[in-house]
Amino acid sequence: MPHPDPGHREPGHPDTFLPARRGWLERRRDKIAEEIARNRRGEYKVPTWVLATILVAFVAAWAALIIFA
Repeated sequence: MPHPDPGHREPGHPDTFLPARRGWLERRRDKIAEEIARNRRGEYKVPTWVLATILVAFVAAWAALIIFA
């Protein structure tokens, strides 16, 4: 027999997780937006040029290892 309350959901029903999921998505979106705002203000921890240099060095070392091995 169906439950008398049409909005009632059984525990574990997929729709019961939507509010928690939406909360998680909103927190994640807010966290990303805050990080972007910090980066635009120049509050990042490692400058982009340092990250680019490390990436180039890593790829060059990997290529040298493959070529000269």
